[in-house]
Amino acid sequence: MIEISSLNKTFNQGRLNEVKSLQNINLKINRGDFIVVIGANGSGKSTLLNSIAGSISASSGSIKIDGADVTKYPEFKRSKWIARVFQNPLSGTAPDLSILENFRLASLRTRSKNLVLGINTAFRRLVMEKVSTLEMGLENKLDQPIGTLSGGQRQALTLLMCTMDDLKILLLDEPTAALDPRSAELVMKTADKIIAEYKLTALMVTHNIKDAFTYGNRIIQMNEGKVLRDVEGQQKNDLKMADIYEWFG
Repeated sequence: MIEISSLNKTFNQGRLNEVKSLQNINLKINRGDFIVVIGANGSGKSTLLNSIAGSISASSGSIKIDGADVTKYPEFKRSKWIARVFQNPLSGTAPDLSILENFRLASLRTRSKNLVLGINTAFRRLVMEKVSTLEMGLENKLDQPIGTLSGGQRQALTLLMCTMDDLKILLLDEPTAALDPRSAELVMKTADKIIAEYKLTALMVTHNIKDAFTYGNRIIQMNEGKVLRDVEGQQKNDLKMADIYEWFG
């Protein structure tokens, strides 16, 4: 599904403040993998996600998605495969538009966009059905500006918006970092459900050890731009939370 070969990213190359953010990363990510990426600040976690998304260009190496070499593709060209949820709940939505209008924009994400959003009764019914699965009562508030909602509500809706087209890859960059514990739990359960239901390939960066232990079928620990550990399958199932804490000891 995703094949990363000899990937390197150096910032400020040749200068005194040079930073080798990724160093010879080699990863094969299978379709349906839910990978949790952990590591200390500056270990390269977000750089890895940004490289896959195309928001930064690699210094060397290659990235392939479904066999297509996308290494030189800009971010907008990769959007046919990839959707993202960011740390800040204010990102990824148009706050002055309604919930319904934001869902319509999401449905047009990989298609030619017209000035008219073209919302009809059938589309409203579809969005109501999706939003009702959150059990937050928001299906009755579709005309409310999305910017008036809480951070947890916005993150949950953003996850649902990712299912409005033929998405294959979901990148989650600390999606609960700005949320209170109750909202964070809702967002993680929503993400886990959506990833399973739509058979998505997902990578999530987090500092939350409990989430790393609870979610996903694979944990990658990064350190100084390198993959230090890659634990999956039964080996991941056999982990205890204390084992993960010991990695940082």
